[in-house]
Amino acid sequence: MKHILVTGGLGYIGSHTVVELITNGYQPVIIDNLSNTNRDVLERIEKISGRKTPFYEADVRNQDVLNQIINEYPVDGIIHFAAYKAVGESVQEPLKYYQNNIGGLMSLIDVMKDNGIKNIVFSSSCTVYGEPDISPVNETSPVKKANSPYGNTKQVGEEILSDCQFLNTVALRYFNPIGAHPTALIGELPLGVPNNLVPFITQTAIGLRQELTVFGSDYNTKDGTCVRDYIHVVDLAKAHVKALDYIDNHPDNKFEVFNIGTGNGFTVLEIIKAFEDVNHVTLNYSIGNRRAGDVEKVWANTDKAKNILGWEAELTLEDMVKTSWNWQKSLAITS
Repeated sequence: MKHILVTGGLGYIGSHTVVELITNGYQPVIIDNLSNTNRDVLERIEKISGRKTPFYEADVRNQDVLNQIINEYPVDGIIHFAAYKAVGESVQEPLKYYQNNIGGLMSLIDVMKDNGIKNIVFSSSCTVYGEPDISPVNETSPVKKANSPYGNTKQVGEEILSDCQFLNTVALRYFNPIGAHPTALIGELPLGVPNNLVPFITQTAIGLRQELTVFGSDYNTKDGTCVRDYIHVVDLAKAHVKALDYIDNHPDNKFEVFNIGTGNGFTVLEIIKAFEDVNHVTLNYSIGNRRAGDVEKVWANTDKAKNILGWEAELTLEDMVKTSWNWQKSLAITS
């Protein structure tokens, strides 16, 4: 059984990936500083998987703890999620993002090099494409100037990993993960005011938020709102298992990137309507000004992931909005 260190493993994508790793015969070891999640996510993961998972509460910049983990477990590879991820906040607090996202990655690579660990799956983002000239974007589309410090940390992260030729790296460029585990035991759990669309939708629907603000209605899209490629988080989690399989089968790989999306673009208003229709609820929302750092439209060409990783998205938009709502309702019951 291969041991995989999962940084940020109690976060939204991390927790779902830990479940998929266990399902596929891996032994995850989690490190998370709990800056944007709760410790009880570990219990929820263990309830789904039926297995105890080692957990260390620490920042990935703490090299003493990283070395301790590697001394205690035969770590074969790392999936690196630990990073701040809010576009708008990154515009307001750029240094916070550079110190954490770049500093954390460099700390991790230092420890990998010292301990002879080569394999890493990096949590990248479609934000590396900036404001693309055309969509869908593929992996050869230009990496343009990022629209936000968050996006820039992902660009710089990829550059650092590409330069570190002693590593075997797969960078997964996520599009927009939404949805929750079908058990409704884990899902997106932002602390404080959500920065992402769907948690704000669900919190508004259940009454935690008075109103949802749609940022901008004058974009060059079918209804004037931003277009994104929304992907179910369970599909995204499964892509990380495929990435580890790829690394195992390509030990001389240096750096490879894959788009992870559905290949479909939906506007913000289309997501709102789908949520209302599928879940039979009415949302209180209004149109506001554009938000700094937002890209107008971007969605993925995922042919490379399908042809090389053997991965493609399986779950639908209906699955995404239904599981998101079930997760929010489960939180209301348990709170």
